[in-house]
Amino acid sequence: MTKAGSGMFATALDELGAVLARTDEGRIDAACAMLAGAGKIAVYGCGREALQIKGFAMRLYHLGLPVSVVGDMTTPPLRRGDVFLASSGPGETTTVLTLMRVARDAGAKVLLLTAEPAGSAAKLADFTLLIPAQTMASDQGAARTSVLPMGSLFEGALFLLFEIMVLKLQALTKATPEAMRARHTNME
Repeated sequence: MTKAGSGMFATALDELGAVLARTDEGRIDAACAMLAGAGKIAVYGCGREALQIKGFAMRLYHLGLPVSVVGDMTTPPLRRGDVFLASSGPGETTTVLTLMRVARDAGAKVLLLTAEPAGSAAKLADFTLLIPAQTMASDQGAARTSVLPMGSLFEGALFLLFEIMVLKLQALTKATPEAMRARHTNME
């Protein structure tokens, strides 16, 4: 690898580490408690955030939690006692805002992951987990803080955050590695 290439890796990793170091661990724990105590969990994100949230949904399933991805035909209705987990880095994603209202109207709690605590989505959420990272809402001009393009810093931070949340949820739910592995699909 060239010196320039290894420098880009180092910079990107430093940026991801800085984002996660600024993410409130107490709020991560509270978000995990919400998920562990939910009757049902439905998750949603747009674009590349959707890819991260779908990976997290897979791990929630492996943990034995009742999870579905909004948009799948098998997603059950949400009700009181359920949690809608939404990701909207910029905090203004129209689809997310609409689905948050639907979930709230049904009595579910809304757990939001965002980089914009003053955004419209944060005002609708019951609980917000702030991930202080550059998104497409802050990737130009003086607001730009990352070497990574567009919302990649937020999306990368989601992946790492979700892996830590899986570890915390594993402890909360007492899911063994063997039980998680037994829930992994055999349809590959």
